[in-house]
Amino acid sequence: MQSFDLGKEGLRALNSSLHALKGQTNMTDWEVINPKGAHAIAAGVDAPVDITVRGSTGYYCAGMNKQATIRIKGSAGPGVAENMMSGTVIVDGDASQYAGATGRGGLLVIKGNAASRCGISMKGIDIVVHGNIGHMSCFMAQSGNIVVLGDAGDALGDSLYEARLFVRGSVKSLGADCIEKEMRDEHYAILEDLLRRGEADHKAKPEEFRRYGSARKLYNFNIDNAAAY
Repeated sequence: MQSFDLGKEGLRALNSSLHALKGQTNMTDWEVINPKGAHAIAAGVDAPVDITVRGSTGYYCAGMNKQATIRIKGSAGPGVAENMMSGTVIVDGDASQYAGATGRGGLLVIKGNAASRCGISMKGIDIVVHGNIGHMSCFMAQSGNIVVLGDAGDALGDSLYEARLFVRGSVKSLGADCIEKEMRDEHYAILEDLLRRGEADHKAKPEEFRRYGSARKLYNFNIDNAAAY
């Protein structure tokens, strides 16, 4: 295992070392100690490596991740896994606002709560939150899935496109053009898979969730409403 003391060696040295890993590498296991809330830890990694951050992180940890599995043994600041392309990011604690924003692929697991705007403008990422999510989560979410074992705050799925939202607890309010939808067999199958991969299958069952999605009215032009534009 490659052990990196961020307090001694610095963020630039860490990310430069990680960015130098191209394709297949023998340096597959990394440990980052003394993160002390630093920003952009392990951002832009593009290699099939396993990185464990032993402590809490600041802004944009694991941003733009491709291929890597990144585990945060603490909580994460704003924008964790922002614009992630592939791989897996696991947060053992809580995540601040806009976790997984604009994510295009991969899996983000938050074992605590996520603050406001979780999954904003998500474009294919899968997100599993063991706790609650804050207001305006999944605003303009285009595709992908979010699974919330707890409750959702105000304006869930506002201006939603085609992402699927699964919530086990209560929803304080739905945003514009977001409605509850029928759960079908394919949705139970998606949930079963995501609960397993999100290390939450021992906490919840697919039958306990409700599905929310787009009413498909807001983003289609209607000539009857032309005078309103």
